[in-house]
Amino acid sequence: MQTLTPEDLELLRDTANRFFSDEMPLSSLRRLRDDIDPTGFDRDRWRDMADMGWTGILVGEDDGGIDFGYAALGVVLEQSGRTLAASPLVSTALIGAPLVAALANETQRAAVLGDVVAGNCILALALDERARHTPDLIATTATASGDAYTISGEKTFVLDGHIADRLLVVARTRGEPQASDGISVFLVDPETTGITRRRTIMVDGRNAANITFANVAVPSTALLGPRDGAGPALEAVLDGARAGLAAEMLGTGVEAFDRTIEYLKVREQFGVPIGSFQALKHRAAEMYCEIELARSAAYAALEALDARDDDTAELASLAKTKACEMLELVSNEAVQLHGGIGMTDAADIGLFLKRARVAQQCFGDALFHRNRYADLIGI
Repeated sequence: MQTLTPEDLELLRDTANRFFSDEMPLSSLRRLRDDIDPTGFDRDRWRDMADMGWTGILVGEDDGGIDFGYAALGVVLEQSGRTLAASPLVSTALIGAPLVAALANETQRAAVLGDVVAGNCILALALDERARHTPDLIATTATASGDAYTISGEKTFVLDGHIADRLLVVARTRGEPQASDGISVFLVDPETTGITRRRTIMVDGRNAANITFANVAVPSTALLGPRDGAGPALEAVLDGARAGLAAEMLGTGVEAFDRTIEYLKVREQFGVPIGSFQALKHRAAEMYCEIELARSAAYAALEALDARDDDTAELASLAKTKACEMLELVSNEAVQLHGGIGMTDAADIGLFLKRARVAQQCFGDALFHRNRYADLIGI
């Protein structure tokens, strides 16, 4: 992995900020939402991200990536969160690419990662099977039969699942649904007979799908990594997803906070800006403190991922917990401090609350990660 200096990261932050502000502003999200765009994102902008190397930030140079690491991708995700940019950056660059890199053999990596880096292949992780994030409960099965497997089961909340070029399907090849081992990952063509994808248009404009696998036959070459042994690699990638999402949520919270502060400066009551009222100053100060705590937790987790520290899992859950708590507070306060206009769709501030609610549930909410953190440290 290439080591970036603080100056390098700041330059990347400025570049990402300009790109998302100029090319993917909030108005582009509104357009995609109002037009019920069948793709749900702008493919031209996705190719622009690929041209800048962002699709390969977590891909090694031998596989065509730039290998800048999680902290660098977190910087990009933070800026994307500020404009609520709709793109496959999370599903493909943050989750899919590192999972393929961790499990796939040389032939499989060559067949997939080059297209991912070029922006020509969207990956989607088909993991969860319940309404809430429960990675330890996998009932979808993959039964070996000769030189093939038959996959059966249902997956929910598959980010970008309706437009993915390849699905990374987590299935059980041994044991009961709640067993800690016996987990395998398969790289599956979504057009394979027996797969049904149903798009779910979520309140925040993020793309997802519910997917059914009805006796789907895949060759043994679709298996990524060891049979029954994908659990550790999957958990490591999920920790990366949680830390990366914490960075994106940080950006969303920062932008909602900045917009609210500007509103408090211009909205007047009794002939003075409402931001001069002490009670509102206290509420703004609390938001600011929570944002900075979330920032520290998010980047501590991202840096631990790059360093492969022993406490990475704990820091990832801490980061996601603080991001969930921060964004719930900030999004609620932002809408309330905007007054009645904040409750209308005409005001952009409401879009941040909608994104907050979806992001909180993605790969584990605050309750899930509090419990996980307690288990990890032995409480």
